Amino acid sequence: MTVPSLSPTVALTIDLMKEPSVTPFDANCQTLMIARLEKIGFRVERLRFGDVDNFWARRGDAAPVLAFAGHTDVVPTGPLENWSVQPFAPEIRDGMLIGRGAADMKGSLAAMVVACERFVAQHPDHQGSVAFLITSDEEGVAVDGTVKVIETLEARNEKITWAVVGEPSSVNTLGDMIKNGRRGSLNGILTVQGVQGHVAYPQRADNPIHRAAPALAALCAETWDHGNEFFPATSFQISNISAGTGANNVIPGDMKVVFNFRFSTEVTAQQLRERTEAILDRHGLRYELAWSLSGHPFLTAKGELVAAAVESIREICGVETELSTSGGTSDGRFIAPTGAQVVELGPLNATIHKVNEEVRAADLDTLTDVYERMLVKLLA
Repeated sequence: MTVPSLSPTVALTIDLMKEPSVTPFDANCQTLMIARLEKIGFRVERLRFGDVDNFWARRGDAAPVLAFAGHTDVVPTGPLENWSVQPFAPEIRDGMLIGRGAADMKGSLAAMVVACERFVAQHPDHQGSVAFLITSDEEGVAVDGTVKVIETLEARNEKITWAVVGEPSSVNTLGDMIKNGRRGSLNGILTVQGVQGHVAYPQRADNPIHRAAPALAALCAETWDHGNEFFPATSFQISNISAGTGANNVIPGDMKVVFNFRFSTEVTAQQLRERTEAILDRHGLRYELAWSLSGHPFLTAKGELVAAAVESIREICGVETELSTSGGTSDGRFIAPTGAQVVELGPLNATIHKVNEEVRAADLDTLTDVYERMLVKLLA
């Protein structure tokens, strides 16, 4: 039986997937990518911060700069016995490439590299610059990855004009959705203070659960904004509540509540903090509240990059793409504040972070075509 040959994109994807690059470890992925990019004239800077490997590669010295951004790290595999293949020994079955990182996002990385190889071969004297911003710290705490590379670039006033982030954005068919922005993410850890006591003598205690319940109900019922053309209304979600000693006869002395806002451009993180604290104060709670901001919302409503993405998807895939800001955060939140236009465009996201993560192998070749068409539209 003859084994069909693999396309350059699928072959590179498999090579990347064989590397067990669980956050924050890159394994050998970036070395594989760098070797390919250096062959076609990219100057590469390896940028290691803490335990995180990053690199910035650039071909050309002039503006505008089209940067492909992404991450080589993947989430843990979960129970190996639940996989139909070994997660880091990818296989193609019935046209589907199965293994950790297939969709999120080693397929996109391979498509970016191959698209650039083809583009440079056809347009060796292209306009502006092509660049890569690659990290191994996107799936983790994301403190020594893209954000640090951006700080390095900003310190020397090296600007990205357009950034294509390879996150898996498609839903039902390749190219049917791209992300032209993301909601902000604001986290809170609320500790409500009471007085511990015996449940038979509630008058001698102060139950923080009872005290906090009306305030939490008010927070859940609050309309924070109504969203806008590109963003849904801001959401408030409680993700954990904990209190008590484990005994059924003890009123707890305090209660902890963990919550998150996913917020639109209609409201700021500071406004959310102030309004939350006003509700808590109105209910007379004694509390401590620790805030952490994972990212501000960003939006590329229109511009050359969105136009190039929409037109390339239409021409290559025959699909009218939907612009969306749904989903979680991405490293685009670190790039957009520099003034860059940012879109996220990648394969289907149905199986990301799951057991038996997979992507249609043919989609990776189509994605390569889309990336190459965008390069032609913007820099040829």
